[in-house]
Amino acid sequence: MAYWLVKSEPRSWSWADHVKAGVEPWDGVRNHQAANFMKAMKLGDLAFFYHSVHEKSIVGVVEVVTEFYLDPSDAKGKFVCVDFKAIAQVKEPVSLANIKTNPKLENMALLRQSRLSVSPVRDDEWAEVLSMAGGLES
Repeated sequence: MAYWLVKSEPRSWSWADHVKAGVEPWDGVRNHQAANFMKAMKLGDLAFFYHSVHEKSIVGVVEVVTEFYLDPSDAKGKFVCVDFKAIAQVKEPVSLANIKTNPKLENMALLRQSRLSVSPVRDDEWAEVLSMAGGLES
């Protein structure tokens, strides 16, 4: 299993929206590197759901339930999407500021390639962020 981080602007698609939808495509990604990460996702992989722009916090976990397919919102047919299912909210949101101050996360892709909307998360980083969050809600 691999781990990922996906960013969403909460004013256009929030954690609450995803929870309400249950399973939803992660579409609209128009960066080739981010799209390649989506192509690498496999069934059962998990991703942190990150509220970007104003909140800048990890707020939940989603699971890949459909591997990549052509993004129907891309008229040129160049980009892909995957379907995610909402799994659980984190007990305490983990802010970007807190991630930046944790030396165990200094090499996290979120910090090194901050503009990417989809990025990988190493196993040790996943465990550290979950620890910072106090785990997942039941």
